[in-house]
Amino acid sequence: MHGKFATSIHCMDGRVQEPISKYIRSKFGVDYVDTITEPGPNKILAQKSPPGKVKSIRERIEISLNKHKSSIIVVSGHYDCAGNPTTMENQLDQIRKAMGNLSKWYPKAKVIGLWVDQNWKTHEVSLL
Repeated sequence: MHGKFATSIHCMDGRVQEPISKYIRSKFGVDYVDTITEPGPNKILAQKSPPGKVKSIRERIEISLNKHKSSIIVVSGHYDCAGNPTTMENQLDQIRKAMGNLSKWYPKAKVIGLWVDQNWKTHEVSLL
C-alpha cells in the first residue's frame, strides 16, 4: 500500500467534507483521509453514547489504524450542525472531551480536534 493516511471523524454534512479533508492533507502531509461520518460525532464521542454508534465509530477507526496504518485521528464539529444543534462553546467542549476519550482508547495515535466555522474555514481546537 502506498501513501500516508489520517482518520477523520466528522459530521455527515456535505458542507464540511472538503474543508476538513483539505486541511488534514495540507497540515499533516497525508495522501488520504479515511472518513467516518455521523451526525454530530463530537457529541457521540464526548458522551460515549449511544453505545451502538460509539462501537460502530470505533470499529471503523480501528480499520483505518490497523489496515491503512493511520497514526492521526481527527474529530470535529461545525457551525449550524443539524445533528448536534447546540452552541459553538458546547461543541468545542464536546470536541475536547471526544479528544480525551480517543486519546485514552488509542494512545499511540495523534488526536486532533477541528472546528469548522460559519465561513467553512477550519480551525484547530486545543485541549486547553
